[in-house]
Amino acid sequence: MRVVIAEDLALLREGLIRILQANGFEVVDAVDNGPSLIRALMTQRPDVAVVDVRLPPTFTDEGLRAVIDVRKRIPGLPIVVFSQYVEQLYARELMSDRAGEVGYLLKDRVLDVGQFVANVRQVAAGSTVMDPDVVAALLTHRSADPLLLELTPREHEVLSLMAQGRSNAAIAGRMFVSEKTVSKHNYNILSKLGLEPSEDDNRRILAVLAYLEG
Repeated sequence: MRVVIAEDLALLREGLIRILQANGFEVVDAVDNGPSLIRALMTQRPDVAVVDVRLPPTFTDEGLRAVIDVRKRIPGLPIVVFSQYVEQLYARELMSDRAGEVGYLLKDRVLDVGQFVANVRQVAAGSTVMDPDVVAALLTHRSADPLLLELTPREHEVLSLMAQGRSNAAIAGRMFVSEKTVSKHNYNILSKLGLEPSEDDNRRILAVLAYLEG
């Protein structure tokens, strides 16, 4: 699986290269700034890219703006944003094409290398994976919406876990309930939000994220 890395901190960039190579990825390019990232993505067309939000030359949102620009030219290019920051506006824009194949992970919360690698593989395979803090920021953005106010506390918890990309089985294990109970919560959530119920995990996540972006 071919991957492009964009990270301006040399030690972290080298660490990501070693971790991904050790887990079967081919790192076809590793860059440290926005313009080089755009060139690498357009030239290499990787299976997935791992990108920091803040890159030279601006050190603001260079990385995110670069991948948003490239995904307009290469729709559905799998991107894992790996950052210290939650950029709500650009997180919503990154997901606005509803194509999926997006991950937004916070560096401080990734403590398990195996889980990080699994998340990168999930995104490369077409799934959407969101850090809980990113989901919380999107929920806050819509917190006053009357449809969200209709959800029970338990449904809010399921909604957050669902938007993180967790399967029914994973949500059931986290909440110590049965998968049947989770399925019922899922149905109620999607119905209350006016979204078409779906058994497909990624379509379900995209539907929820589409609503939260709104």
